[in-house]
Amino acid sequence: MYCVGDKVVHPMHGAGIVKDMKEIELSGVKREYYVVCFAVGNMISDIPVDGCEKIGIRDVIPKDEARKVLEFFHGHEVGNDINWNRRQRENIVKLKSGDIYQVAGVLKELMCREKRKGLSTSERKTLGSAKQIVLSELILSEVADETDIEMILDDSVAEAIELKNKA
Repeated sequence: MYCVGDKVVHPMHGAGIVKDMKEIELSGVKREYYVVCFAVGNMISDIPVDGCEKIGIRDVIPKDEARKVLEFFHGHEVGNDINWNRRQRENIVKLKSGDIYQVAGVLKELMCREKRKGLSTSERKTLGSAKQIVLSELILSEVADETDIEMILDDSVAEAIELKNKA
């Protein structure tokens, strides 16, 4: 169970802070909810306390783990082109996993693809989701502020594209 002030991650919305707890009655059934304010996107969501495990709510990673995520992002090799439809399905599965490393890999792949070739509408939406998920968790882990994190990600992508062009 989480408390007000705890930092949590929702697999599809990213990281946020539990701002409040409240009881909501629906169809005569009362349930407890966390009120979570997400770090990126100014979104607030009510998450049922008894559904957290099923949804995949987890703690935000600590600062040292966030550094490892940035190192992973920097070193992650962008894969070869595959059918966009298959790639999109695989990316959605990775986003839903709640695993920050899988989401960071999706983010780098899509950021590189966007710079090199552009993205379809659905991939652009997936890129936005992946970026929100990764940024919000790294921000709440306090590894760096949003501007610095975005600069690190952009520099890693530029370097990856340069290396790919040389190959």
